[in-house]
This record gives sequence, C-alpha cells and structure tokens, in this order.
Amino acid sequence: MTNLAQLFFDAASLGGLYAMAALGIALIFGVMNLVNFAHGEYIAFCVFALIVPSTDAVAMMFLGRAPALVLILVVLALGGLIAVASEYAVFRHLRRADPVAMMIASFALGFVIRNALLAAYGGRPKAISLWPGLNTPVNIAGASVPLLQLIVIVTTLLVVTGLALLLKKTRIGLEMRAAAENFTMARLLGVRANRVITGAFALSGALAAAVALIMATQTGVADVKMGGQIMLVAFIATVLGGLGSLPGAVAAGFMVGIVSVVLQAWLPLDARPFRDAFLYTLVIVCLLLRPQGLFVPASAKPRV
Repeated sequence: MTNLAQLFFDAASLGGLYAMAALGIALIFGVMNLVNFAHGEYIAFCVFALIVPSTDAVAMMFLGRAPALVLILVVLALGGLIAVASEYAVFRHLRRADPVAMMIASFALGFVIRNALLAAYGGRPKAISLWPGLNTPVNIAGASVPLLQLIVIVTTLLVVTGLALLLKKTRIGLEMRAAAENFTMARLLGVRANRVITGAFALSGALAAAVALIMATQTGVADVKMGGQIMLVAFIATVLGGLGSLPGAVAAGFMVGIVSVVLQAWLPLDARPFRDAFLYTLVIVCLLLRPQGLFVPASAKPRV
C-alpha cells in the first residue's frame, strides 16, 4: 500500500509537470499550426531571471529574493511577456508562411535565446536555492511526499480547470476555440486575429514560467539546456494526445509521466538506465497503432 501511494504521488507530480508543458505547446499549435520549439528556452529564460548574471557556480538571487506571491506573479508575467514579444518580433511576420518555415523560425529563436543566456550567464550550470522548504517530505497514506509534489498536483488541476473555464466561459476563450477549429472562417466572422494569437502566446509563456518555477525548486540548478529535455517530452505528449487537442495534451502528459515513473519502479536495476528507451518504444507503438494521436479531436485535419 505504501509503495502504491508513493508511486501514485510520484506519477501524478511528474505527469502534472509534463501536462503543463504540453499544454503550453498545444495552445500555440491549436491557433497557429505552429510547434514552437522555443518553448523550452522560455522555461530556461524564466529560471535565469531569478538570479543575477554571473559566471559563478553558485548563483546569487535576483528576482528569487522577492516574497513568494510577488515572485510568482512577476515570473508568470515575464514568461507571458517573452512569449508575446517573440510572437510580435518573429511569428507575426510569418503568418502567411509555410508551417515548416515557422517551425524553423522557432528553432532559430530558441538558439538566439539560449545564446543570449550563455553570453550573460556562461555555460556552467549554477546552484540555486529557491524555496528549499518545499522539498520537506510529509507522510500521506504511508508515503513520504515532498510538499512540492503536492503543490504541482494541485497547481496542475487548478491550471487545467482555470483554462477550461477560460475557454468555455469568456469571449477570448470562445475566439480561441473558433480559431482552433477554422482560423480563416473565424476571422471572417469577426474574430480578431492579433488578440487571439497574443492571448495564446501569453498563456503559453505563463505556463512555461510555471514549469520553470517548479523545475528550479525541484532541481536546485539553473542550466541553459534545462528546457530542452522537458520540451522534447512535452512535444511527444502533444503529438501523442493529438495535435490540436488541449485535453489530449494534458491526458498524454499525465500518461507519459505515469509510464515513466512505473518503468523506473518496476524495471530491473540493470535496465533502469535505459528507461527512456522503453518509454519511447511504447510511444512509437502507440503512434504506429494510432498515428493521428490517442485523443485527436473530431474536427482535426492533416497538418504539417
């Protein structure tokens, strides 16, 4: 029972992190047919905004010194700001371009952000201390669960619920859903393209900032490459859930997290270093059986 409870909390926490990252990618794809590969760099940017530019191995806090509520609001706003700025500076000028061109532009934007961080902070990973008390374990149902894991689970539920209410109960949400269904027709019916796309980028950037705060607290490390791995997993979850499906991205994010934790727990010790190989093999099998995704929306069309 204890092992099952521990497994549940570990899987729900990791799955929640992947779900939030996948949701940020799916939001942009649903509106612009763009897989924004700079999303991982948004995450790294928000982490490095917490510290003072330096090449030292131990970082000195900058925004990280602020009270928790102020820090969270400022970092979320910063994530939304860099995402909106990238849309205004890059993607707005490529709306009529081929989706492949936009995807390549997102790769280029990611390299620009990463190299800007390298120039300011150096390439050495830095130790940071953000809310270390959240890693204190508490006993629940016989399992030792860090407070941060509980916060991730609750935060994911709140984010998903809040986003669902936003999409269903507000005008901007209605416009986003209409744009995701048929962007051209939505514009003909009066949907303001700039408002919808800017709103989607702002939400995506805020989700990247939330993931950044969780990763910084969990790992205690700031690394310019830290957004790359979670971006890869989030992209896989987005494809697995069905491109264009926000609920599918969330569900697939949780599925990838759950399978990853279960494999780590149940594989033989000698096989555990190869956990990701087993995980991605299962992903390949799922896509071979259902290439359109597990939760593809009924209105989905083939996309590049």
